[in-house]
Amino acid sequence: MLEQAKAVLRIESEAIIRMAARLDDRFEKAARLILECRGRTVVTGMGKSGIVGKKISSTLASTGTPSLFLHPAEGSHGDLGMVARGDVALVLSNSGETEEIIRLLPVLRRMDIQIIALVGAPDSTLARRSDLALDVSVSEEACPLGLAPTASTTAALAMGDALAMVVLQHRNFRREDFAMFHPGGTLGKKLILTVGDLMHDRESVPRIAPRTLIRDALFVVSSGRLGMATVVDAEDRLLGIITDGDIRRGLEREQADFLLRTAEEVMTRNPKTTLPDALAAEALALMEKHAITSIVVLEDESRIHGVIHLHDLLKAGIV
Repeated sequence: MLEQAKAVLRIESEAIIRMAARLDDRFEKAARLILECRGRTVVTGMGKSGIVGKKISSTLASTGTPSLFLHPAEGSHGDLGMVARGDVALVLSNSGETEEIIRLLPVLRRMDIQIIALVGAPDSTLARRSDLALDVSVSEEACPLGLAPTASTTAALAMGDALAMVVLQHRNFRREDFAMFHPGGTLGKKLILTVGDLMHDRESVPRIAPRTLIRDALFVVSSGRLGMATVVDAEDRLLGIITDGDIRRGLEREQADFLLRTAEEVMTRNPKTTLPDALAAEALALMEKHAITSIVVLEDESRIHGVIHLHDLLKAGIV
């Protein structure tokens, strides 16, 4: 079984390598058609080619190229209304003779839609009637019967990926742009969500005065449910913070005497802070670097705006 699997992977990888070797200026022209298209790239294909086409269309759409998938059979029964002048058609067919595909071509021509074909038969009807035909033919399928589309669908998908990635680069598409189209994904959250989106607001931030005894501060830290309390002056400016870890370690060292110390004696001065418009991912990096679980959010140099906790980042899927 391992040898059979290796043979499949070898056949499919060699198909892609041979396809790369025969790329010519038609590929560049096809990429420019998609890049300069003012409408959408309409991808269509029947059967397994349609499944590959859906993936290509999805890749284009998620990387800055407006795209939709048109089922060729449904297209002949009204769905061609989704296509508009100014669009470009990317048509997939290994044989180049698929009936449902050939039936669409005259209509696309009448709409002045330019056609790019990913076709396995360079002399086929589809290849001849397209503006540009990219050769995705393979010498053999990985199927031992030579029947199930395997290497041919892999080649078509790889060519679609090549088009999408080249267009992406020439659009100067950035990680931030990708995140805009993937707000529900981990990358999107990391590049979009800010500290202000996730933080606890200023009213939720536990506060104590500098002269507060630790025995009293303990209850403020516990009731605040953030594992910390801020130490502020009379004008609500941040002086430092006390964490439950600070109190625990102090009790281990000094036992009951520690409870009679004041907050200003125990607090961490100049704690790590951030701003509300900072990325949540940046706050996470700061926590990881300094082994802390919460960061005070400031609205200016010293006034408290809120606090963000590691749990907030976990719930949002930033971690």
